[in-house]
Amino acid sequence: MNRPPLEVADLVRAAGRAFLERSRKWITWQHLKVLRAIARCRTAALGGHLDECTDCAYRPPISYNSCRNRHCPKCQANARDRWLEARRQELLPTRYVHVVFTLPHELAPLALQNKKILYHLLLQTSAETLLQVARDPQHLGAEIGFFSVLHTWNQKLEHHPHAHCVVPAGGLSPDHSVWVSSRSRFFLPIPVLRKVFRRKFVNALKRNFRQGKLGFHGNLKPLAHPKAFSAWLRTLYRHHWHVYSKRPFGDAEQAVRYLGRYTHRVAISNHRLVAFIDDEVTFQWRDSAHNNEQKLMTLSLDEFLQRFLLHVLPKGFVRIRHFGFLANRRRATLLPLCFQLLGAVQPPQTEPEDSPNQEPSPLWLCPKCGGRMVVIERLTAAQIQLRSPPALPGVAA
Repeated sequence: MNRPPLEVADLVRAAGRAFLERSRKWITWQHLKVLRAIARCRTAALGGHLDECTDCAYRPPISYNSCRNRHCPKCQANARDRWLEARRQELLPTRYVHVVFTLPHELAPLALQNKKILYHLLLQTSAETLLQVARDPQHLGAEIGFFSVLHTWNQKLEHHPHAHCVVPAGGLSPDHSVWVSSRSRFFLPIPVLRKVFRRKFVNALKRNFRQGKLGFHGNLKPLAHPKAFSAWLRTLYRHHWHVYSKRPFGDAEQAVRYLGRYTHRVAISNHRLVAFIDDEVTFQWRDSAHNNEQKLMTLSLDEFLQRFLLHVLPKGFVRIRHFGFLANRRRATLLPLCFQLLGAVQPPQTEPEDSPNQEPSPLWLCPKCGGRMVVIERLTAAQIQLRSPPALPGVAA
């Protein structure tokens, strides 16, 4: 895999302690943890390992360990591939639908101050909306199953919370006796989804406000008063909430490739970075308002890192969730039934090996012969330092 000429890690290291000093008023320990992980990722500071090809015995130089932080652009490819491999056995032989629920921009400041609550409400109410509308006999009349992924950014790294839902285009009948397929060019009515989503989300906001779970700081302090909050909620009904749905597409294999675009994304990938000159960062972005035209944006280093850190998730927050017949408590019973009703056989479950020395399926193949690479030795940061050549006299370390 080719290393991009510029990485987010390079920008974090360039910003250094000066950026932290300038950001004292807003930066948190969680931001610091993310920045430190990204700066140390795949460097000697995290230790490393030696690999060997099982076919030709080729041994490349020491590979440095990854930080495995979910906000690091370098650590998501392996996590995505392993997640997708696990999901293959759950993909049904039917068409799939991609539905996106987006919070209106008026809610963005409140979401930034209450990330854990509002992001949870976004995932929960969008899922309840899909389940309720799909159960309605006037629409699909079936119990559906799907997973949702939270994204909090747009192409400019601005705060833009939305949920991507990938849904099989059909579901189980109420008595679980047949599979009910949606129409070939239509899944669920968008106007209905918009109204139900808005009502559910606003009602959930009211409930959390009454329970004292919402925080209001800075410009939002006036909303802490019940009358002001009620008046502000009414403004959320002045326009349609954005719900987008593509018409049903492809089969399970296409769904796997499609999922890879969304499941383990971070706010920006290293491949979108173009230049870093005079403390200014230039990156590519896609303008959806103009036929996805590729454009360039330049920000100061501080502004770039501030936007990047907007998308740090609360500790322990689960951003990929399963609902309906794919929910964790129901999957084992209902998923095999779905395969049966669709006239297919569910792929066998792949159980992890009991042996602690068993390596997972290789995500890196030998560059010489394409054979399987295995780890033959693990090294700590201290051991790597001991193996490094001595510094030459007069040369700074």
